[in-house]
Amino acid sequence: MKLWDKGFSTDQKIDRFTVGNDRELDLVLAKYDVIASKAHAKMLGQTGLIPEQESASLIKELEQIAKSIEEGNFSIEESFEDMHSKIEFLLTEALGDPGKKIHTARSRNDQVLVAMQLYLKDELSEVKGDVKALFDLLMTLAEKHQEVLLPGYTHLQIAMPSSFGLWFSAYAESLIDDLYLLEAAYKITDQNPLGSAAGYGSSFPIDRELTTAEMGFKTLKYNVVAAQMGRGKVEKAAAIGIASVAGTVAKLAMDICLYMSQNFDFISFPDELTTGSSIMPHKKNPDVFELIRAKCNRLQAVPNELTMITTNLPSGYHRDLQLVKAVIMPAIEELKACLEFMRFSLKEVRVNTSILDDPKYDYLFSVDTLNGLVGDGMPFRDAYKKMGEEIEKGTFKPRKDLDHTHSGSIGKLCLNEIRAKMQQIS
Repeated sequence: MKLWDKGFSTDQKIDRFTVGNDRELDLVLAKYDVIASKAHAKMLGQTGLIPEQESASLIKELEQIAKSIEEGNFSIEESFEDMHSKIEFLLTEALGDPGKKIHTARSRNDQVLVAMQLYLKDELSEVKGDVKALFDLLMTLAEKHQEVLLPGYTHLQIAMPSSFGLWFSAYAESLIDDLYLLEAAYKITDQNPLGSAAGYGSSFPIDRELTTAEMGFKTLKYNVVAAQMGRGKVEKAAAIGIASVAGTVAKLAMDICLYMSQNFDFISFPDELTTGSSIMPHKKNPDVFELIRAKCNRLQAVPNELTMITTNLPSGYHRDLQLVKAVIMPAIEELKACLEFMRFSLKEVRVNTSILDDPKYDYLFSVDTLNGLVGDGMPFRDAYKKMGEEIEKGTFKPRKDLDHTHSGSIGKLCLNEIRAKMQQIS
């Protein structure tokens, strides 16, 4: 069954090529098509486009379909093109002619739009919750290990003193920036496109404000052409937020891989969270974090992939837009898995508390020692030259008793302030 069926069939090869993996993806989206269909059926009844009794029957049957989806009993056989055709078939099978009226005043285009946006609203909310959970873990670790010093590096050269408190909370605060982008994507998504039909509205006197309220959208996408133009755009907005989170998580995974190596030995994990080598019995490989790094790096390409699909398309619907589902939906699942396994593993991290006992890290304090001389009255340029000469001669003696007191430094992490920023966005 196809919603555009005019009584003749297309070649099966064309059918397979154009449908692609839509049936598989639509099994995820079907619950949202039902939500939108219930709102649409209610609107049809209240506007008098169909009898109230038929509207009530449609809603009741849609609730049964929703139950079958929730219980995992809903399927889309090859005889159906997508979720829309299967749901309409079930309605017609159960109700007869009233089932055929569900498509009154709408198009498959705005059905896809509204289902995707309802789906993205749910998924973005879930991702935001997952990000907040990782933030909370990082802040707990920052507080627990705030006094443990850690070498800071620039150019992979020993640079200045850092701390585990500074390191963990740096990634926590970076996640707040990512949430700003996710929140922006949510706002773009939270606009009801239903009623735009094929992109140019309908001659039926539909009530779009009613369906907006019924589905829980904050507002309408008023202009029907703008609503259609949102296809691909809302997915890209979500992808930008997802890519931002992925970038932060990939960098964290890279630090963890580096810090776990024997050359650094800053952190370790229980054996059950690492893997071994087939020939080297001493190996404890950070496979989980390497895969998180790779998967998150791949996720950062998703906005570009969506850009390449949608670039140079004129306004109006084009079949190219079908492909955006297959890009954004797996990406969301991938990010959620990466966030889950980062939290699962990172809560078991073991911190090396004696890293700076190694004399090679004395040079971390060259800047602090220099600053001490400046504080004692020596001009900065003279102090810098003195430090350089002592380091060159091997006579440098670090001063390790200087305080870092400004906001955001190792001596003043501002953890409460960072938590307050998160509370404002989450």
